[in-house]
Amino acid sequence: MLIGKPADIASAEITSLSDYRKFMSRRKLLKGAALAGAAALGAERVAEFLSPQTVRAGTKLQTVPSQLTTTGEQLTSYTDATTYNNYYEFGVDKDQPAKNAGRLPTRPWTVKIEGKVAKPLTFDIDALLKLRPLEDRVYRHRCVEAWSMVIPWVGYSLSELIKQCNPLSTAMYVQFLSYFDAKVEGAWMSQSSISWPYSEGLRMDEAMHPLTLLTFGMYGETLANQNGAPMRVVVPWKYGFKSAKSIVTIRLTDKMPSTTWNDMAPGEYGFYSNVNPNVDHPRWSQKTERRIGQPFYAQHKATLMLNGYADQVGSLYSGMDLKRNF
Repeated sequence: MLIGKPADIASAEITSLSDYRKFMSRRKLLKGAALAGAAALGAERVAEFLSPQTVRAGTKLQTVPSQLTTTGEQLTSYTDATTYNNYYEFGVDKDQPAKNAGRLPTRPWTVKIEGKVAKPLTFDIDALLKLRPLEDRVYRHRCVEAWSMVIPWVGYSLSELIKQCNPLSTAMYVQFLSYFDAKVEGAWMSQSSISWPYSEGLRMDEAMHPLTLLTFGMYGETLANQNGAPMRVVVPWKYGFKSAKSIVTIRLTDKMPSTTWNDMAPGEYGFYSNVNPNVDHPRWSQKTERRIGQPFYAQHKATLMLNGYADQVGSLYSGMDLKRNF
């Protein structure tokens, strides 16, 4: 599949893989020296190293560069990306998942591929990590709540996994089911009216597009629990809730699957939920977004059609009315 030209962003703005790897190495050294010289460190670094609120995986991943890195904007800090989260299984406030997701058991972990496939399979997470070379991909992340981040993810195209199961010609959609165990996450069930487990879905051609990332890490490390460990999907041209976390089942279907937010409020959260600045949420505008972690004067940015990936994925919606495709 041909990939269109990415959005024009100055190459000088790109944070290189080597730079953030150097940062990660520096962080480990500073952690060892924290007790002796914490006062000399910046406040953000001290919080990142010493805060008990952040659940961190910390395992380095062997990665390769990817041509599908399509943004060169300033990266959101690891601290912000791991402490400002939506993961309602562990609380509805942004800081709660980082405090509570340590209860999520990420080993052992298996993922079932079932439904309209010739070969239903079950994979161990460690086998999935070895299935394909892990790629570094920087993507914009746009939440339906009108905030955004820029995150260096680690993974490979979801299509590489789906092809292992030989999809049938009748497979039209892909459904993702997230981990849920009331004994683990039940303490926070009453905070929302969601029916568990969390369910999301894509049309088959969306799932098979090279940009759709089966994701195992971020910032060169395995995913923190609150960011969807040990495996999630990232669909950069859609609002963030479409990128299901902590996946245990991938089901190929011949009908549009039930999805959590679309079922709860279809007038506010559509099945497609493509980023579109011209279609407002019923309760707020989508024309601009607030970039988490940037100075106040630089926080507010114009939202781009399909989150800046229109050249790559616009053809998926040829003939569709994007004003209705929300």
